[in-house]
Amino acid sequence: MMKYFDFEKDIEKIDEAILSIDSDEKGNIEKLNDLKSNKQKNLKKIYSSLNAWQKVQVARHTDRPHALDYINNIFENFVPLCGDKKFADDSAIVGGLAKIDGKSVMLLGTEKGNSMESRIKHNFGMAKPEGYRKAQRLMKIAEKFNLPVITFVDTPGAFPGKDAEERGQSESIASTIAISLKVKIPIISVIIGEGGSGGAIALATADRILMLEHAIYSVISPEGCASILWRNTEYTQHAAETLKLTANDCYSLKIIDEIIPELPGAAHRFPLEQASVIKKTLVSNLKSLRLIEIENLIKDEDTLNLISLSKTVSHRKDDISGIHKVIFT
Repeated sequence: MMKYFDFEKDIEKIDEAILSIDSDEKGNIEKLNDLKSNKQKNLKKIYSSLNAWQKVQVARHTDRPHALDYINNIFENFVPLCGDKKFADDSAIVGGLAKIDGKSVMLLGTEKGNSMESRIKHNFGMAKPEGYRKAQRLMKIAEKFNLPVITFVDTPGAFPGKDAEERGQSESIASTIAISLKVKIPIISVIIGEGGSGGAIALATADRILMLEHAIYSVISPEGCASILWRNTEYTQHAAETLKLTANDCYSLKIIDEIIPELPGAAHRFPLEQASVIKKTLVSNLKSLRLIEIENLIKDEDTLNLISLSKTVSHRKDDISGIHKVIFT
């Protein structure tokens, strides 16, 4: 059953009206067409003017396609590769070999799961050190066989538990970023839902960073920001606006390279159509990256990613500084 947001009450009423009409009855076809047309108009109107908090809600929708959904709908011959060869396999990060447009690639993605059982299995998309070390291993394999890497980012952040910290969580994230900058292969990252903190940056350090229109990318969740600065989650919506976490914000700040449009109603309503749009964008970016000499690509990658990372940190600091001014003045 479709989950509706507070700002989708009109859409919910239209859907209820559509379900109540018997399509077999004479004369009802015209009514159905009118309702469907009205629904599309409302979806277009609503989704063209979402605020930051509404986009956070859309990015977290339980039916929003995750990494494995896109892997299964975009790529062929996916062969999973597991384990970090040091401790264990982390199901929060999935990876393996696949083909797109007849070309072999290495895939990586943070996977949240789409049922209670799968969410627990994938730890809600929050990776531990072994997950990031698996990502490093697969990047090195990709470099060995000269394969481009495509990553899908959808995580609230790296797992903050005691066991993860004991096994070197921050080091594993930093090492993944460093290897992303060093490997002599093109890397494309797609932020498909939540891009949270260092857990997202680990897989979003790339030659091309793409972001779905209603995805989010931020140093911290709005709830976390509100609880730390105000000690009150009532400021969550204000924090969402201040964090500059939408695709448009990230593009204007040059943190990402391209926004991938979503159909009115967002990816959770049109998963197959959204997969098709992403596939075309990926194929186009892979073709353009192949035209760049790898040595030039590494130089550009080192420079541009360091600039991008510093901008990410600096503009978040500016935001936090601005919030402190609001609190203490």
